Amino acid sequence: QVHLVESGGGLVQTGDSLRLSCAASGRALSNYAMAWFRQAPGREREFVAATRWSADRTYIANLALGRFSISKDTAKNLVYLQMDSLKPEDTAVYYCTAGDDCSTYGCDTVPAPEAYEYNYWGQGTQVTVSS
Repeated sequence: QVHLVESGGGLVQTGDSLRLSCAASGRALSNYAMAWFRQAPGREREFVAATRWSADRTYIANLALGRFSISKDTAKNLVYLQMDSLKPEDTAVYYCTAGDDCSTYGCDTVPAPEAYEYNYWGQGTQVTVSS
């Protein structure tokens, strides 16, 4: 079992920055991919960014390219989502996720953007961007 707790959300203005954190616990994550998804009211869940825990492989969604970045601190079991140049359309609940998919795809591949690949989810943190 992997337990994920997000933090860092809040209310900001257009153009501001936020850094979301995800604290992971429960088991070793070396075989995991970690990802951020988001969901706004009335909208489908969207992939934002993902990283391999044990390799320098990341995948950033088009919606986040040039504005968001994902990073990790494996010593502290933390994953971050740095969000810059925020827009009102970034308003959503942001979820941290973990998926043990190395046995399927290998631990050195680009992490998957599909939600079904991630079997552990945090409770989410609200990000609201005012115009």
